[in-house]
Amino acid sequence: MSGNASRLQTIYQITNRETIAVDTPEPLSKIWASDVFNLAKMEESLSKNAFKAVKKTVQTGVELDPAVADMVAAAMKEWALTKNVKFYSHIFFPMTNITAEKHDGFIVSDADGNAITEFTGSLLIKGEPDGSSFPNGSIRTTNAARGYTAWDPTSPAYIMQTDNGSTLMIPSVFMSWTGEALDKKIPLLRSNHAMNKAAQKVLSLMGETEIATLNSSCGAEQEYFLVDSNFANSRPDLLLAGRTLFGAPPAKGQEFDDHYFGSIPMRVQVFMQEFEDKLYKLGIPAKTHHNEVAPGQFEIAPYFESANIAADHQQLMMTLMKKVAKKHGFLCLLHEKPFAGINGSGKHVNWSVGNATQGNLLDPGDTPHDNLNFLLFCGAVIRGVEKFGPLLRAVIASASNDHRLGANEAPPAILSVYLGDQLEKVFQDIKDGKIATSAKGGLMDLGLSQILKFERDPGDRNRTSPFAFTGNRFEFRAVGSSQSVSGPLVAMNTMLADSLNWIADKLEAEFAKGSDKAGASIAVLKELMETYGNVVFGGDGYSSEWHEMAVKERGLKNIPNTADALPELLEEPVKQLFASTGVLSPVELKSRYDVYAEQYILSIQVEAKLVVDMAKTMIYPAAMNYLSELATVNSKMTEMGIELDSSVAEKVAVESNAMMAAVAKLSTAIQKHDFASIEEHMQFCANDIRGIMDDVRVHADTLEVEVADDLWPLPKYQEMLFIK
Repeated sequence: MSGNASRLQTIYQITNRETIAVDTPEPLSKIWASDVFNLAKMEESLSKNAFKAVKKTVQTGVELDPAVADMVAAAMKEWALTKNVKFYSHIFFPMTNITAEKHDGFIVSDADGNAITEFTGSLLIKGEPDGSSFPNGSIRTTNAARGYTAWDPTSPAYIMQTDNGSTLMIPSVFMSWTGEALDKKIPLLRSNHAMNKAAQKVLSLMGETEIATLNSSCGAEQEYFLVDSNFANSRPDLLLAGRTLFGAPPAKGQEFDDHYFGSIPMRVQVFMQEFEDKLYKLGIPAKTHHNEVAPGQFEIAPYFESANIAADHQQLMMTLMKKVAKKHGFLCLLHEKPFAGINGSGKHVNWSVGNATQGNLLDPGDTPHDNLNFLLFCGAVIRGVEKFGPLLRAVIASASNDHRLGANEAPPAILSVYLGDQLEKVFQDIKDGKIATSAKGGLMDLGLSQILKFERDPGDRNRTSPFAFTGNRFEFRAVGSSQSVSGPLVAMNTMLADSLNWIADKLEAEFAKGSDKAGASIAVLKELMETYGNVVFGGDGYSSEWHEMAVKERGLKNIPNTADALPELLEEPVKQLFASTGVLSPVELKSRYDVYAEQYILSIQVEAKLVVDMAKTMIYPAAMNYLSELATVNSKMTEMGIELDSSVAEKVAVESNAMMAAVAKLSTAIQKHDFASIEEHMQFCANDIRGIMDDVRVHADTLEVEVADDLWPLPKYQEMLFIK
């Protein structure tokens, strides 16, 4: 392989490096949750009454007695000290999608100068990280910036082990001095409370007498790329923006589908083993891993958990993934589209609701047409997506996810619901005023005696749907790989609460007319489908026909980018939704809009500055060096009476000049600041800056395939994607 000296040296280092040795895995039973202060460990260290109180709080969310908190703090500290922990941290999740932590020592000194350890209930319950530098959407000003963290007892504390020591991590909420939510966790807990309250009302009306607290669940399939850090360190765009701003497509990409579910490279397998062992020690149920569609792309999927714990674990998983990858010489890329021309990465959020008494309320059972509770809850989801589809689009909006949504690799930016053939027929029958038995999938018979027959699912999967029913849950497939799952969960829980409240009101009206449960349920669902059924679609979500039909005939919104999506957060129906359920006040909702809008603008500005810098200092000089070499060779050949083809030199010169003209235009655009509103600024980023950046890239990528390989300064796609 040719290439400049730096790239050749990098390739040599990668192909000749020794795989990092990993200890033989210990049995799962030995390491599982060994670094987690969970209920099992609390039961060992607390009195019977204290443990019962904590368990009730964890399972139902009831208030915990401060005296019990003191006991938990003492037990938690003693447990941590046995593992040589010297520091603790309230860990929280600001509105920027990051994980934040402030470490404090257990150590205090007494009057004699001796060191002693201290950790009381008051220290466990409340922390004060200040956090004034976190974006807050103008909820706080710098001169009035006190903030608090508060222990969330429903999510277990754990120990983060690093080579430099261990820290007791305490999952917490983060709020302002005036009580507004400044994080992702408070709205998630509130949304679950609102959903539980509304669900209890519906189940009571349906005659259920024993109803345990309901909770939403989440299992998020995490996609990611691994690039050798030697390559990444030579790519300023990967280091600072998380994606390649330049790069011509390689001769081979993913068209052979030979990477998907293929044999995992040994070096990657070793990384996965260490990463997953760390997850198991932290009680994170990583269940599957495999090669994804694009070369260099992989996926890990945990088993489902309660939404709050799953959200905490997702943040922890992303943190650990990056740390362990670095140890193994990789840069872990969670950007939604790190490489142009091949599939990007998502985080499919599998979501359901249920409890200990009624079970999973989105499980249709063998006869979904007879399962009234399921039909009502499934109908509530359909109504929620139809009524608040733009909200769902807004909560997964980001500069990075814009590159992925709507392409033929990811769900379109139009929110629709896929039910599968069986369920779609059931709901269509209800809409038509009839209810028939639901069709079964039948036996899968291949005509091979050695292959056992098995029951086929009653419906196929639709990979083009952004919101698909997949057997006993809904899968929100439009969530970006770098995003917190909390935002989507908050939106789904809250819209479900609103729909269940609507259903409860309609059921009460039907019962007042004398209808029985079945009659009332069918009547309510018929009205629901007549009013909100346009969102149900089982066809090809990528097709142009669907895009036209969805907007013109069904009244659904096509929201292509973040600049168009985020303002949906400020629409009156969304304000009323969050205010009526108590999930977000108008001030808290506006703060999120401000923070997300600012993050969008800053992301594009950083990328634009990188494009200018890399084009001017790396790509243009390489092109000029190549022109210089061509000119020298041409001059010598002319002296010898040999005339060379000048088309390559002409093309390099033309593309270089065109690139630098676009760079100059981009530099001017970056300086523009006289915007009348943040909405106008976002639109300028989406429609002007992004377009000019694309123009620069077109010319730069053309130069990559024209300039001599030994002069090109950036690692190429074929190297980053295929050399591990």
